[in-house]
Amino acid sequence: MPALALATDAATLSPLALFLQADIVVKAVMVGLLLASIWVWGVIIAFWLGAGGLARKCAAYEKDFWRSEDIDGFYDKRGKEAVPSARVFAAAVSEWRRSTRSRSVDREGTRDRLSTAMASAVSMEVDALADRLNILATVGAVAPFVGLFGTVWGIMRSFTAIAAQQNSSLAVVAPGIAEALFATAIGLFAAIPAVIAYNRFSHRINRLEASLSRFADGLYATLSRELERA
Repeated sequence: MPALALATDAATLSPLALFLQADIVVKAVMVGLLLASIWVWGVIIAFWLGAGGLARKCAAYEKDFWRSEDIDGFYDKRGKEAVPSARVFAAAVSEWRRSTRSRSVDREGTRDRLSTAMASAVSMEVDALADRLNILATVGAVAPFVGLFGTVWGIMRSFTAIAAQQNSSLAVVAPGIAEALFATAIGLFAAIPAVIAYNRFSHRINRLEASLSRFADGLYATLSRELERA
């Protein structure tokens, strides 16, 4: 009999049983947190697949660019590639061509516009990547508190059961406390991967931004020298 009782208790405290035994409020918290966790993993996988190799692609593109001796020829051939470095390069060449179209070239004005165009392109690339991480930051910050709300609600139910039955035995309070702690566990399950992924991906974006900025600085110096020859 004791073994059978322990098996029954273990089944009662299984994750599915805890969910089914919870009231509507705790169930809503659990479902919301599970959906948030699925969303987080979707963002993590999408970012990993889509942006994981961007640094390598940018490095390869920039290496090919610095090997090239003809800026216009390189732009005509590879200026429209779907790489952040290519879009920074395209912004620079586009502004260069507009600014040097006339016979009288304003060198200082051209330099200022080139700097602004490339800085804007770098910012747009970084913002496009960082925008995907907002959900990770939000879930990482909010999910533990949502789980805590479920915990508080479950403990309140336990105290209500104690008052209703006038019995403070473990059998009365255990289900509500177990549901409460399960809600907290789901909140942490959603938040921990979100925080880890957000920090890791933010570091990658910062490194990519620094790399793009260095490329833009080198490109600015090259085009500035071309202005002196004009």
